[in-house]
Amino acid sequence: MRFSVLALDYDGTIAQDGVLDAAVRQAIAEARAHGVTVVLVTGRILDDLRQVMGDLRLVDAVVAENGAVLAFPVAGRTVVLAPPASERLLMELRQRGIEARSGACVIETAADQARNVLDAVRALELPLALLFNRQRLMVLPQAVSKATGLREALAALRLSTHNAIGIGDAENDHELLAVCEIGVAVAWGSAMLVWAADEVITGTGPPSVAAYIRRVVRDRRLPAVRAPRRRLLLGVDDGNRPLELAETGRNILVAGDPRSGKSWVTGLLCEQLMLARYCVCVIDPEGDYRTLEALPGVHVLGGPSTPPSPAEVVHALRYPDVSVLIDLSAVAHADKVDYLSAVLPALRAWRERTGLPHRIVVDEAHYFLHGPQVEEMVDLDMGGYTLVTYRASSLEPSVRRAAEAIVVTRTTDEREAAALAQTFGEGETAHWQRLLATLTTGEAALLPTVAEAGGCLRRFRLAARLTSHIRHRQKYLDVPVPTHLAFYFPEIGAPDGQHARTLAEFMSLLVHAPREALDGHLRRHDFSRWLREVYRDGTLAAEIHLLEEAYAQGRRLDVNDALAQIIRQRYDFN
Repeated sequence: MRFSVLALDYDGTIAQDGVLDAAVRQAIAEARAHGVTVVLVTGRILDDLRQVMGDLRLVDAVVAENGAVLAFPVAGRTVVLAPPASERLLMELRQRGIEARSGACVIETAADQARNVLDAVRALELPLALLFNRQRLMVLPQAVSKATGLREALAALRLSTHNAIGIGDAENDHELLAVCEIGVAVAWGSAMLVWAADEVITGTGPPSVAAYIRRVVRDRRLPAVRAPRRRLLLGVDDGNRPLELAETGRNILVAGDPRSGKSWVTGLLCEQLMLARYCVCVIDPEGDYRTLEALPGVHVLGGPSTPPSPAEVVHALRYPDVSVLIDLSAVAHADKVDYLSAVLPALRAWRERTGLPHRIVVDEAHYFLHGPQVEEMVDLDMGGYTLVTYRASSLEPSVRRAAEAIVVTRTTDEREAAALAQTFGEGETAHWQRLLATLTTGEAALLPTVAEAGGCLRRFRLAARLTSHIRHRQKYLDVPVPTHLAFYFPEIGAPDGQHARTLAEFMSLLVHAPREALDGHLRRHDFSRWLREVYRDGTLAAEIHLLEEAYAQGRRLDVNDALAQIIRQRYDFN
């Protein structure tokens, strides 16, 4: 993901004895010149900060009083986000001989007065919280923190904490580091903050922070960390151990046979990202992901109506906690190819500018990402792409190589398994072909290209989803199965009978077949067995099995139309 927000604590992190370090001042200016938004997040009272720092227009926003006050220096706008400081508590503290001062919301005193302050708060029965900041104690309204203040600042600027790096040094910076995608502690600060941080800046003072800022601005992408906090559940392995994939903005490839569960895997990942308020753009050629609209902040464009223009897609993605699903199921294939050649570069440019969307999902990617034009359509170096395909071998080789995490569902095509093995695991072709071909419905494998796989091809059972999985109308009705898997009606049509290689052919034969031609199939449960074993659709097979049972017991005689109707409802609904 793109790095576009820098959230900085002040005292002890970028300032010593209240004075902003000159090297940090210059690094902040350079970061803003490269399009990075800089927010100062401090426990200081705003007027005090002005006195020690000078012109606050050096930064884009200031979160003061540990999250209670928000200021936009360029606009000259200040917003108070919490109830005012308690005059009654201030009076009580003075009566007890405790020196304290107040800002708009915060009351400050020496940290060694904590017990006395707590006694006063309890005596007055006030809904306040005590927070330490090195040698100072802050008394604040409940639920106020640097995290809440930063969220308000970024919401006003239409930016996301998922594009943010937060840097701090003390006890009151834990929430700041936790809310940012990457939380960084300085080595000379609190030992517990160092322990909790994603990354630690070594050194002895603010000049080391300046060097760190320059490095991450130059890299553009959020830095990789050893133990990412944000993780996506894939499922459980044979030992019933959870298998999670760290969300670090990596490129993800989801590959496997048609109807093998690729869209289930992709939907599972999308659900978790959307619920965590990542901004996701799903390009859905077949309408497989429409049920994601049930999640908060998800908007569907396209479908029966005209597909949105690239400008309309970008406009819909202007808020960082909104996700967009582009349904192209009603668009002709050639028009889909043209559409993606226009919308993908627009998304690339928008993400370069704003960091949004955090993830771009392209289903049926083999149709769109091949040939020399790919480099203009996607920025794989930036990461954050999820590509879904049943023909990974048809992807541009550079696209396959850019995949950092690869999830594979059942793959019976030896050429596809070989393409994956040759790209990501030289010498493992035969082993991979055998294992990937034996994956069943609800199973997948994580390839050993990421640490989560543990150095091997890791087989697992897929986790449940919150939203249902759509089998979009007509997607499978006309998809032929291999001849040896066709359903054979020996007593219908030509002297040698009839073979149904598609569900559409199967339904047509069912509707027009004489009862006696179906009788044996129904009593042997041939229809439900074929649908389960060939189409891997246990739900449909179970419904057909119930009808076969009813027929065998003489309770259902109108089987021709009933069989076809069940299939239509499953695969051809509006």
